[in-house]
Amino acid sequence: MDASVIDTGFWQAVQDRDAGADGRFVFAVTTTGIYCRPSCPSRHPRWENVRFFPLPQAAERAGFRACKRCRPNEASPTDRRLARIAKACRVLDEADEPMTLAALGRKVGIAPHHLQRLFTRVVGVSPRAYWDARRLRRLKGELRAGESVTSALYGAGYGSSSRLYEKSGASLGMTPARYRQGGAGERVTYAIVASQLGRLLVAATARGVAMVALGESDRRLEAELAAELPGALLARDDSGLGAWVGPLVKHLAGKLPHLDLPVDVRATAFQRQVWEALRTIPTGTTTTYRDLARQIGQPSAARAVARACATNPVAVVVPCHRVVRGDGALGGYRWGMERKQALLEREKRERSPTPEPVRKRA
Repeated sequence: MDASVIDTGFWQAVQDRDAGADGRFVFAVTTTGIYCRPSCPSRHPRWENVRFFPLPQAAERAGFRACKRCRPNEASPTDRRLARIAKACRVLDEADEPMTLAALGRKVGIAPHHLQRLFTRVVGVSPRAYWDARRLRRLKGELRAGESVTSALYGAGYGSSSRLYEKSGASLGMTPARYRQGGAGERVTYAIVASQLGRLLVAATARGVAMVALGESDRRLEAELAAELPGALLARDDSGLGAWVGPLVKHLAGKLPHLDLPVDVRATAFQRQVWEALRTIPTGTTTTYRDLARQIGQPSAARAVARACATNPVAVVVPCHRVVRGDGALGGYRWGMERKQALLEREKRERSPTPEPVRKRA
């Protein structure tokens, strides 16, 4: 399968020399054999000679070489800022107690006021909220490992039980003791409806989509849900999940190109990292398991990336169908190879521009 795709949005970014699109994709010119950043100041090529790739490595595998003017295979200023934010995350991961912005800024080389703004824009939460979330994940790990609630909360860095229980409803979705019991009592509502790709199951908590599955049999889909969420209280309501089901049905029918649904899934840190990277793959493009591993900074973890894709519980919302094998073959797909092929073909059609009609001379 061709790793490139002609995309009207990408083409407009090239026409505008949009620096904000740098890092999202590169474009290659078939007549020169060179690939560039969207912001490259070189003369614009003709659109019929352009191919788009999600990563420089994909363009190079296709035989293109990097432009010496815009250097698309080297870190841009944006890449360097992102690297500093990644370093800030690593520092917070290892911190046993909260850090001031000044202390964190000194470690990563960013002024405190810039750090707060840039970190929040890139990560989605403030440095303090990120550290709190990491502490909570440590707590969950302790609880899953069988530690008592008291041992787990002190091991995760909570100074007292009151600190934990103040936030447990918002963070855990249940009390720590119930979380340790496998989420027993967590209420999950689900619906099963018809879609362009067969029967569609959508399950959700009050916080977001917990599972999206595709299949032929309602009974089989319900069994998949029970296996995914064994401790939950499951209740079917085909008419009460319109806010979640409607966008998914429209998306599968090609009527809603972009999905932006909150998810509420259980995941290891590695799985979450892979799933978040999957959501950055542009519609209509593909990447490989190896390139995705490189994207998350773990180039030797291609097989682990493939496993994370295979265990993705929210199909389509987290688009694991956009990952293929290095030789161009489709690879696996939890919900069937025909559905993966159909999803990719539909997305490619939707993102391909319609050539301008040839005007007859008067």
